[in-house]
Amino acid sequence: MKITMHGAATALALGLAVLAAPPAMAQSKDTLTLGFTLEPPHLDPSAGAAGAIDATVYANLFEGLTRIDENGAVQPQLATSWTVSDDGLVYTFKLKNGVTFHDGTTFDADDVVFSLDRARAEDSVNAQKQLFAAIDKVEAVDPGTVRITLSRPEGALLFNLGWGDAVIVAPESADNNKVSPIGTGPYKFDRWVKGDRVKLVAVDPARQIQSVNFRFIPDPSAQIAALRAGDIDAITNLNAPEAVIAFQADPNFEVSIGSTEGETILAMNNTRPPLTDIRVRRAIAHAIDRQAIVDGAMFGFGTPIGSHFAPHHPAYVDLVATYPHDTAKARALLAESGQSDLKLTLKLPPPTYARRGGEIIASQLKDAGIAVEIIPVEWAQWLEQVFRGTNYDMTIVSHTEPMDIGIYARDKYYFNYDSPALKAVMDKLNATSDPNTRNALLGEAQKIVTGDSVNAFMFQLARLGVWRKGLKGMWRNAPVQATDVTGVRWE
Repeated sequence: MKITMHGAATALALGLAVLAAPPAMAQSKDTLTLGFTLEPPHLDPSAGAAGAIDATVYANLFEGLTRIDENGAVQPQLATSWTVSDDGLVYTFKLKNGVTFHDGTTFDADDVVFSLDRARAEDSVNAQKQLFAAIDKVEAVDPGTVRITLSRPEGALLFNLGWGDAVIVAPESADNNKVSPIGTGPYKFDRWVKGDRVKLVAVDPARQIQSVNFRFIPDPSAQIAALRAGDIDAITNLNAPEAVIAFQADPNFEVSIGSTEGETILAMNNTRPPLTDIRVRRAIAHAIDRQAIVDGAMFGFGTPIGSHFAPHHPAYVDLVATYPHDTAKARALLAESGQSDLKLTLKLPPPTYARRGGEIIASQLKDAGIAVEIIPVEWAQWLEQVFRGTNYDMTIVSHTEPMDIGIYARDKYYFNYDSPALKAVMDKLNATSDPNTRNALLGEAQKIVTGDSVNAFMFQLARLGVWRKGLKGMWRNAPVQATDVTGVRWE
């Protein structure tokens, strides 16, 4: 395949560049510089969908009542403990004492009430407003105690409160958090040089790493060069998978291959003809070769998936065989639907998996008789045109939010999919806290989404971390959209 040959040549060139470059210079142990592919559109995780926001400020600058750790488990954060009523409708949280926001204002129960009411308000711009749908009221019992009363049981409430969308903000500063964020975390905002970096500095002068720089380097070759030159100390998700082998051979670096919550999908607009026809969507699902996409776009790093669910989760159902790669079957379905000369557009955001994967998919769909026009878009354009405007036929994106199959039950989500059967399953899930029952319901949800061929499911995104030897505490896996540096240190 042409794209694979091109990828092999690129891999060889970049690999040789990595091995030929001089070793990186040692960095000061009071500074950490991280490389990012995407620059966030702003810095308020409670007011935007872009994962790059959380990747910069989650746990580092902003904190929630709970937090999600590297293993995906719920841990206390601004809440030290909690109790749950027997009927599962009342959660009472005890809060940390002596916490202040970075501008010196005091953190207390009123800030929790403000933050959660703001997130779930009718005019809220929170991208994950659905997380708070079960909350009936939030009350300050006293400055150190908050009571959340639900209108129905919500088995995932503690996990939901650990998302970046649920961080606690102060009424005095909330309106400015997009450009000048004020949180309670161990690092505070210093500056944002647009197009280059965001800098955070430590609140505690005794912390080993006093400043953290998030550098924005979208070009894969530039990421490699920056690592080799010592301009950055680490990149948590290398945008050049073809260079991994060369970094593994370099004693100056450590390579970590972990997992993410990133379901990488060929998303389809279910209300735009002819994608309204399930036979067309199923034809597209049969036309794509998942493993060829993983090999050609990601150089083998990624796990093929058959639904919107992470393979590492205990509720995962392997549905990859539902739509095996079968070009003849795809052509037959298109003929049956009367769409033998189908033409579709494919809008591709900047990440490697999208741009490279899009070329491969366009070739695979062409083999099945579908002409594809590739339209590259920048991230801001993707959010405006695709995510908010649903002005697209197909797109490629990795959904990195944790446990997010519930998005398929949302009204007017950008897939424009509506299934009463799925909504009924999700209602049962939301009312259930028993782990085994929840896993069974999650399995039902996966089968419904796959059976309706809402999207063409491609692969689970791998987390390809590369960092300098001696840097400890970096996360291997990404159960949430985070680059949590609060435990990172130099040795």
